Amino acid sequence: MWGGRFAEGPSAVMREINASIPFDKRLWRQDIAASKAHVAMLGAQKIVAAEDVRAISDGLDRIAAEYEEGGVPEELALEDIHMHVESRLKELIGPAAGRLHTARSRNDQVATDFRLWVRDAIDAVDAGLAAFQCALIARAEEHADTVMPGFTHLQVAQPVTLGHHLLAYVEMIRRDRSRFTDARARMNESPLGAAALAGTSFPLDRDATAAALGFDRPMANSLDAVSDRDFALDYLMAATQCSLHLSRLAEEIIIWASQPYGFVALPDAYSTGSSIMPQKRNPDAAELVRGHSGRITGCLTSLMMTMKGLPLAYSKDMQDDKPPVFEAHDLLALSIAAMTGMIETIAFRPERMRAAAAGGFSTATDLADWLVRVANVPFREAHEITGKAVRAAEQKGCYLWELDLADLQAIDPRINASIFDVLSVEASVASRTSFGGTAPSEVRVRIADARRLLEKQP
Repeated sequence: MWGGRFAEGPSAVMREINASIPFDKRLWRQDIAASKAHVAMLGAQKIVAAEDVRAISDGLDRIAAEYEEGGVPEELALEDIHMHVESRLKELIGPAAGRLHTARSRNDQVATDFRLWVRDAIDAVDAGLAAFQCALIARAEEHADTVMPGFTHLQVAQPVTLGHHLLAYVEMIRRDRSRFTDARARMNESPLGAAALAGTSFPLDRDATAAALGFDRPMANSLDAVSDRDFALDYLMAATQCSLHLSRLAEEIIIWASQPYGFVALPDAYSTGSSIMPQKRNPDAAELVRGHSGRITGCLTSLMMTMKGLPLAYSKDMQDDKPPVFEAHDLLALSIAAMTGMIETIAFRPERMRAAAAGGFSTATDLADWLVRVANVPFREAHEITGKAVRAAEQKGCYLWELDLADLQAIDPRINASIFDVLSVEASVASRTSFGGTAPSEVRVRIADARRLLEKQP
């Protein structure tokens, strides 16, 4: 492929280190689509004869059918997917295949193919995340009234509802989807026609190729077009953030499934056993999702380090841009599918959650709020009074609502019998009716909103 410049071929080591076909063969659909758009434009601009355009386009269709049926062959001497396609095209149609590369470099070719692939990857991830949101919303509706402990510092803080807890992840995923959407919009410009780095003297119609490939416009600077990998970094940044959210929920499932908690029973389909301990049911799917987040973060770091010191325009280092993106995408898609399946099938144990919610004097804040609202006590004073009540309950070994009225009035005489209307965990969650609060009534309103947003989000 190097023509007359080199008298000798590359060494075996050079062929191996230089070849990218083992991983960039993933781009074959995008490479053929971009080639068809390019040759159609060359024909429309009278740069390539119509009969050659037809032969090339038909040949590309035949190659696509071959790859679809039998996969992409790997010949290290041909280096990459672009040369594999061109070589096979020459076998099929002869010398006319050489006209396909007119006014095009592998630099703008790979930049175009890779953008198309990442764009498709974003669409696939978004569909998976939408399904995950649907699963979370369905379980949140099922458990809008289910009381569970809310934690800070992994200590029981205030009672909340399981529905409210699950909706928090719906919000996180909504932001994740918006990041992918933003990345997609920002990257949707076509590098095709930038050639090696300086553009070309051929009268190209870059608007036509951009439109044919679904891009909004051609990129405005040929140097930027071939050297930019911001779109890949944007994808990895969004994937990393998303994986962190999945990892947080995976960690909670792992904790909830442990015997001291017992908040959930893991489904067989997303659990494993032990080779030596027959009683074990291990949350391996959740643990692997948690682990995948570290690998995805590593993929982002890898590409950032590759790009950080590269001068304009193209350098061979950029051949290493694709493996971390491909790996991150595979891991993220698998993680989303695993988390969706777990949420759909996991068995929650409301009685265990309710019992845990009652511990840790979780309704202490309700006592303080009652003192402010009913007895007109400044909050800082109410906080101190409540602390004394908690200490009294701790000394008696009982819940706050099990204290006698006399015990409470000995701490502060302004307390009356109506305090017992707010001290149960059910009363506590029911009272949190502020916008975005945990009250079942508010949770149901937010579920309806979440469904409406899900229908609107592209």
